[in-house]
Amino acid sequence: MVVIGKISGVFGVSGQVKVFSYTEPRENILNYDPWMLGSGDNWKSYQVTSGKLQGKGLIAQLKGCVDRDQAQLLVGHEIAIEKSQLPETKSGEYYWSDLEGLKVTTTEQVELGIVSHLFETGSNDVLVVKGDREHLIPYIKDQVIKQIDLDTGLIIIDWDPEF
Repeated sequence: MVVIGKISGVFGVSGQVKVFSYTEPRENILNYDPWMLGSGDNWKSYQVTSGKLQGKGLIAQLKGCVDRDQAQLLVGHEIAIEKSQLPETKSGEYYWSDLEGLKVTTTEQVELGIVSHLFETGSNDVLVVKGDREHLIPYIKDQVIKQIDLDTGLIIIDWDPEF
């Protein structure tokens, strides 16, 4: 499964939930159905019956969630989908979830660690690599990111390991 958002609150009295989306653009999360809500090994499937942009956020109505009390029980749950629900990527494009867990080495064969997660800065995405220490590596293809090999689980970068 791939986590694509989180239930961040309740909206109104009819069971609608506020959604924090990790998709780009954020309303794309509403294109996926069903959602799996939960965390760890505890997930439950919910059908999305409606959803829309609301102010600076999103709200959604889930089948079977008919009042504020039921919606409140879902607050804090992650929203995930089956990886097969994601559209195919073009050659050279990757989902963040594809990169998480890959080993990172420099062009000089210095192993830096494993990609823990990524975050967005506005100018470029950043790989958070955890090993002996944490490295923040800008995701700049060709300049910093030299090669990504999903089959071998390896990312090769042109980066000073002391930075």
